[in-house]
Amino acid sequence: MSAEPRPGPGSTDAGPDDTLLVERARAGDRRALELLLHRHSDRIHAVCRRIVNHPEDALDATQEALLAVARGITRFDGSARFTTWCYRVATNAALDELRRARRRPVPVDHAAPVATARDATAGVDARIDVDAALATLAPEFRVAVVLRDLCDLDYSEIADVLELPPGTVRSRIARGRAALAEALGEPGDPEERQNEDA
Repeated sequence: MSAEPRPGPGSTDAGPDDTLLVERARAGDRRALELLLHRHSDRIHAVCRRIVNHPEDALDATQEALLAVARGITRFDGSARFTTWCYRVATNAALDELRRARRRPVPVDHAAPVATARDATAGVDARIDVDAALATLAPEFRVAVVLRDLCDLDYSEIADVLELPPGTVRSRIARGRAALAEALGEPGDPEERQNEDA
């Protein structure tokens, strides 16, 4: 078993930076790979949960994404940030899980999740409402909105993750936000937020 990587240039109190860990993981350092997976697992799960919107399926997608990162680390070429690459892997795993879920038989008594925690704090209520509203969006709009508003990727990074032209990304985000606002009962000008991003 290899020793834990020591902090180097660009590292933080939380340990070495991603670049150093990726370099070591690509060279076969299992501990470096474990640290990378641990460091990014919550973000990967957040992406999967928001895209899939079913707790068990999101966990399955997260597991698949983490396995894909572990298996594919030697193919990561550094042309994008490691986090951007992780979001691409997570997005693909979540979309694959959505496709698998569509092929499964749905029990008659299965109902879509609803916001039931009205006695909880306002923050939890808002998150439940947003998650439920996200579930109503078509996957292509949901993914674009999640990558922009949850992951805080810029348009070019999202274009890279989704392998789409930036104009298509902008359009999907604008349409997704408009549909989300409508689902949340907050009609507004989607151009307003898009202009903030420009």
